[in-house]
Amino acid sequence: MDDPIGQAARQIEESRKGVPQIRAFFDDATNTVSYVVHDPETRRTAIIDSVLDYDAAAGRITYTSADAILAYVGEQQLTVEWLLETHAHADHLSAAPYLQERLGGKLAIGKAILTVQETFGKLFNEGTAFARDGSQFDHLFEDGDRFMIGNLAATVLHVPGHTPADLAYVIGDAAFIGDTLFMPDYGTARADFPGGDARTLFRSIRRLLTLPAETRLFLCHDYRAPDRDDYRWETTVAEQRASNVHVHDGIDEDGFVAMREARDATLDMPKLILPSIQVNMRGGHLPEPEGNGTRYLKIPLDAL
Repeated sequence: MDDPIGQAARQIEESRKGVPQIRAFFDDATNTVSYVVHDPETRRTAIIDSVLDYDAAAGRITYTSADAILAYVGEQQLTVEWLLETHAHADHLSAAPYLQERLGGKLAIGKAILTVQETFGKLFNEGTAFARDGSQFDHLFEDGDRFMIGNLAATVLHVPGHTPADLAYVIGDAAFIGDTLFMPDYGTARADFPGGDARTLFRSIRRLLTLPAETRLFLCHDYRAPDRDDYRWETTVAEQRASNVHVHDGIDEDGFVAMREARDATLDMPKLILPSIQVNMRGGHLPEPEGNGTRYLKIPLDAL
């Protein structure tokens, strides 16, 4: 039996007649890219890494980004089967429950979300009412799991390092790789969040880069390199191996770890990490209202 990477590579080789249709939605406020991926034959669909708009200063939630996805799904007459999260994001709130209520589909993430829930459950001093068993999601994927989106084959790869629970979804000839890699001129994800590890990230990235050279890689973020004026979020395995500034072929593990740890030490925490993780570890569900009918997010002091 093939290992998960072998399964994914064979899937890519066999997918010439089953290329997914992909529509990207870029959120300027968080530099996040969400994707609607559908099988052109059956119009069955997955939504990946959706965004709920959050005004931190006002504590106000709106739905402009999610409504754009809703409109597109309606216009294209798509049927949503999956709402997929690559990980518990630290830079935006997930809109998956909002979309699921209106479009259906199963909400899924990696099984290692249990580690994230345990770590951040303690950080936010959550009581016993907060389940740490992943039950906020409909499905928990493990490395090598396979599923279908209509007639499109999909393979799940566990790629930890940025967080313990990161997944890549290889769908047809395309891989949606979350925060492992950025565009080649920008580099790689940070690895200094609780549960992150630069050495593990390097190994996950190198694993992804053993996929066929022509594999299309779709990224969760773009922040624009200093000499680039436009936002980009699609690249290939070949391009990453040739020119990623942090992890191109020839960069060894120790060199990457030294670079990544030194760079991470200079970075501020993401502006929305505390509200984002607090919501996303719940599958995108907001905290329950308190006695006065208002929902509250906690801000632990001096904890990160």
